[in-house]
Amino acid sequence: MGSFGEAIDVEMEIFEANEDNYGGVTVNMKKEEPMDSLKFHSMLRASISYWRIEGKKGVWIKLPIELAHLVDAVVKEGFWYHHAEATYLMLVYWIPHEVPHTLPANASHRVGIGAFVLNQDGQMLVVKEKSGRSTGTWKLPTGGVDEGEDICMAAVREVQEETGIETEFVELLAFRQSHKSFFGKSDLFFICMLKSLSFSIHKQDAEIEEAKWMEIEEYASQPKLNQSELSKIIANICVAKTKEKYTGFSALLTTTGLSGKKCYLYSNI
Repeated sequence: MGSFGEAIDVEMEIFEANEDNYGGVTVNMKKEEPMDSLKFHSMLRASISYWRIEGKKGVWIKLPIELAHLVDAVVKEGFWYHHAEATYLMLVYWIPHEVPHTLPANASHRVGIGAFVLNQDGQMLVVKEKSGRSTGTWKLPTGGVDEGEDICMAAVREVQEETGIETEFVELLAFRQSHKSFFGKSDLFFICMLKSLSFSIHKQDAEIEEAKWMEIEEYASQPKLNQSELSKIIANICVAKTKEKYTGFSALLTTTGLSGKKCYLYSNI
């Protein structure tokens, strides 16, 4: 008798799947279509056998949180966790076991920004946070870049949210990469220079203890700030920029590939 993978019941249902450009398929399970585990398991086995005959490689299954009861059946078929978001779990499987898989790993970096904002008098915008490692020190407004958000736009948004100051992006001054930070992931942090368009501060009470305009020399001379080599270098970059001894990267809106998708290129050309 042949194995299940060698003889597929023509009457057996298989999952609808979207083919990708790399010889794989993606199954997007719908929360509006509940399914018991036994039927799901049978369809999954039949589908894998069919995709194997078709020469497919990677199989991705996106399970809405409402179908979490199906996880056990997926794992029993050899799938492993790839990533999870608030509303779904993504699991993956590699059909040609005789060769190492080439499936991309989950996103490895978190992206954050620090905003160097100058007003018309050459003062910089600084904040003191209510919690975190930088409490008690005047620092740049900082924050995380949201999914689908450009770095330059994130800097403008974070400044407005934390201080009420409206700004426009000027340049990307520097960035640093570190590892094993948030949930074991790596971290990219971009220092952005912004120009203030308003000057009256209305701080965010939930996270910000104080916010004010400060002379840049006073900011750079803080003892606690200078205990960190990285913070000291960033402060020196900001000082050099105000003296026109440093050139950053402007944001150029352009397109990528044949799709014409919009993106920003940061350069000093």
